[in-house]
Amino acid sequence: MEFFLVFIFYHYNKMEDEHLRESIFLQMKNYSYDFKGDKFDIDIVQNKKYRFYELQEDSNYLYIYINLKDKADDAIKIFYPKSQFIKEFKHIEQRLFLNFIFLSIISFVIAIVFSLYSLSPLKKSYLILTEFIKDIIHDINTPISAIKLNLQLIDKKDDEILSITQSINTLEMLHKNLDNYLSDSTMSIASCDIKNILQEQIDFFSNIYDWLDWRVEIDSKIIDTDKYILSRIIYNLLNNACKYNKTNGFVKIVCKDRSLSISNSSYGIKNPKKVFNRFYKESDRGLGIGLHIVSKFLNQLGYGYSIDVDGDNVVCFKILY
Repeated sequence: MEFFLVFIFYHYNKMEDEHLRESIFLQMKNYSYDFKGDKFDIDIVQNKKYRFYELQEDSNYLYIYINLKDKADDAIKIFYPKSQFIKEFKHIEQRLFLNFIFLSIISFVIAIVFSLYSLSPLKKSYLILTEFIKDIIHDINTPISAIKLNLQLIDKKDDEILSITQSINTLEMLHKNLDNYLSDSTMSIASCDIKNILQEQIDFFSNIYDWLDWRVEIDSKIIDTDKYILSRIIYNLLNNACKYNKTNGFVKIVCKDRSLSISNSSYGIKNPKKVFNRFYKESDRGLGIGLHIVSKFLNQLGYGYSIDVDGDNVVCFKILY
């Protein structure tokens, strides 16, 4: 819209310049009949094949030549100071500029009103969808809790029971991811050993993805952090490292000197800079919110982070805490 208004301003500016020149030219022609008035000056010049009755200009004047019929060798030059022409045009240009500002404000107000009108149904739908998802998350929590409680009461611990337990734990983690996505978590800082948090998540995923080669190098380190938030970060990173791994691939976790890196074999990432964007995903799997939640939590904790993909399609996520 602004570009369109600038184009109109430029167009009318050019038109007004032409109209002003045309007006001065017509006034000069009328002046040549009786030479009444003091707007123009005249001079008698030698006729050297001038272009008669044609507006011309130089650095100082706008002028026309009039042929004298009774004196073929002479001509009258009617001229007008160019400084005065520029002054007149400046007044016109100021008026145009004020109109341009006024139209810009009007167009801006119209654009805002139209945008609010257009986005209102979308905003309403988004709020309805958000409330709907919150209700679903709340309803899912009840059966998950009931299943976990019943599994704890079962004495028999065979492979089937362990498989069900792992599945319900995965479902619970997905439930927490959705809950974290829709709500702002309040941090609760306390001292804890990062090794214990890491080991808990490693034990969980290594049982599910037991065909992967797990390489773990973790030093015990007491840090002040939010244990729940850090656990959610590590869960999402390990979940991605396992879910998007290769057959007979590996997951490597190294935690030393206030630095944590999680590396894994993969088929590569096309756009590493976009992986933290909400809903961005490079395959049909997942919701595209895992790494977005990770970046949200890391920013909340004030930790630095980066993701790299080397030539062998090894993805490495680093955290400086």
